[in-house]
Amino acid sequence: MLVTGPNGAGKTNLLESLHVGTQGFSPRTRADAQLVRFGRDAARIALRGQRRGVPVEVELTLELGTGKRASLNGARLRAAEQLRSEVATLVFTPDRLVVVKGGPAARRAYFDRVLGRVSPSRAGLSAEYGAAVGQRNASLRRVAQGLSSRDALAPWNEQVSLLGGQLVEGRREAVSLLRQPFAERAAELGLTGATLAYEAEAPTVDELDARTARDLERGTTSLGPHLDDVGVLAGERDLRAFGSQGEQRLAVLALLLAEAELLEERRGARPLLLLDDVLSELDPDRRRVLADRLRASGQALLTSASRNALPGEPAQTVVVAQDSDGTSRVEAA
Repeated sequence: MLVTGPNGAGKTNLLESLHVGTQGFSPRTRADAQLVRFGRDAARIALRGQRRGVPVEVELTLELGTGKRASLNGARLRAAEQLRSEVATLVFTPDRLVVVKGGPAARRAYFDRVLGRVSPSRAGLSAEYGAAVGQRNASLRRVAQGLSSRDALAPWNEQVSLLGGQLVEGRREAVSLLRQPFAERAAELGLTGATLAYEAEAPTVDELDARTARDLERGTTSLGPHLDDVGVLAGERDLRAFGSQGEQRLAVLALLLAEAELLEERRGARPLLLLDDVLSELDPDRRRVLADRLRASGQALLTSASRNALPGEPAQTVVVAQDSDGTSRVEAA
């Protein structure tokens, strides 16, 4: 589906609402109040569709001061974020280039989310590990202030080692599963030699013990997967440092398409793809390759200010326009 209309009409808002309605959170902000129209105190999203031929209905409401409530097929969910384990949605927005061009934290977060989508039982592993590191850091500061003995670090060394090992193993699995489809999709888009590299080792209790003096000085844990990075490469080049913005954009697109294939294989259903302004910086040949791939990849929504930006005819075109009062209106073309 092609979503078209003038700049500022609300195309991105439409895609954001689909992401919130299927994942329980915005890809743009974690401040839920920003999702409610100015002057209003509540918002509602209702979606209907099919998953493997079975009807699916989702409803999400957001009230200022109260929070979000979501239901799936009429059943109330404990938290709106539970939707992400029920409905698979992947999104590309221009700020997603941070996955390649940003610092290590952005890549760690991305691959940890991939792990959670591929293996829902490990979706909370990164947060659990982060909490253990936080507790060890707090213990380090207490020891440094003379409020506790070094023996107090022992249980947190064990937790950081245990959960860190599980997180490293999970990231290795996620990177391994994505490596081949990422290389294939990148090659289709003209980015040759693309690959992923993750060579981290799990922290051991002995290694954490050996760093105690250094960590006491700094008040932080200086070893573990919270400091790791995943390399996104083209041949020998790290695309973060030595890739053009065009190559970085292609790498992010290839990652999204690779993840979509992986989720279809694991879940048995193709994810919904939301692609915001993805065509504007692609040349005609790459637009054609992307369009062909998307037509074979299930349901995808692309936004563009131009109806002619997408090669070939989309299955459906909708136009977003803005009324005089600022309300966005969606119409079939």
